[in-house]
Amino acid sequence: MFVPYLAQTDGGLGFLFPLLILGAFMYLLIIRPQRKRAKNQQAMASSLEVGDEVRTIGGLMGVIVGLGDDWVTLGIEEGRIRVLRSAVAARINVDATDSSTE
Repeated sequence: MFVPYLAQTDGGLGFLFPLLILGAFMYLLIIRPQRKRAKNQQAMASSLEVGDEVRTIGGLMGVIVGLGDDWVTLGIEEGRIRVLRSAVAARINVDATDSSTE
């Protein structure tokens, strides 16, 4: 059964509006937060200093004993390793963990 009013089109604008709404949701829910996380990660990596205790994306934890342009040297229990700055996931705040256990 063919319904003639369903065959009529609005010149493509009726199809374009839902795509624009979908694009706006994608930007607000996915792209914008990812850019913000990347910017925060880059700021943290550029502000690393010798003596900071850090955790890498691989789960290694250590103290920074040396810095280079693109790498850091971590002092771990069994020696030293060199990793990229981008592989440092987070700083570990030792003072905050000590005060929470009291």
